[in-house]
This record gives sequence, C-alpha cells and structure tokens, in this order.
Amino acid sequence: MKLITALIQPHKLEDVKTALFEADVFKMTVSSALGCGQQKGYRETFRGVISEINLLDKIRLDIAVNESFVEPTIKAIIKGARSGKIGDGKIFITDLKECIRIRTGERGNVAIG
Repeated sequence: MKLITALIQPHKLEDVKTALFEADVFKMTVSSALGCGQQKGYRETFRGVISEINLLDKIRLDIAVNESFVEPTIKAIIKGARSGKIGDGKIFITDLKECIRIRTGERGNVAIG
C-alpha cells in the first residue's frame, strides 16, 4: 500500500480528476494548500504598497492505493497536471503501513478498495 500525495495548480484539478477517473482511481482527498518552489512568488502593488507574495495557491491530493495502482495513478496525475512550465507541482510517494475502514473494521488492501 502506498500514499500518493500530489501538489498541483488549482486550475488543473479538473484535468487531473478526469485523468484519474480514466485510470479507475476514484477515491481521493482534496485540500487547499499554500506553497512555493522554483516559482518564488511575485510582487504586487496595492494602493502604492508593494507586497511580496511568495506563498502561492496549490491543491493537495492524497490518494491511498494498492501496489497495482501506483503507476497508473502517477501517470494519470502527470497527464492531467503537466503544462511544461515551472510550478506544475510535485508527487510524493510514501509507504502506507496500515489502512482501516472505520465502518467495517476492514484492514489493509481490502480497506483501501
């Protein structure tokens, strides 16, 4: 079992969801995040005051998958999120030690579904 965490551009969320659905990946958690990387932010002037905006809006996807779905999930995220420009995002893959479905008490691969 793996936990795939992806940070993507907010405007790419629908494209990523479509690509994931095509890869038969339907279960995910989506949350808003702030972050910066190579983009380094930008400067904005409001009423004569210059502000440095270095934490940009991102979308965080958390997807728990069984081993057979790791590569299809990664490929789907890349397919939906890639624009070829700085700021497309990152994908992190971590080992998932245990998963428990609260409703039934099922554990492991069965609980992920």
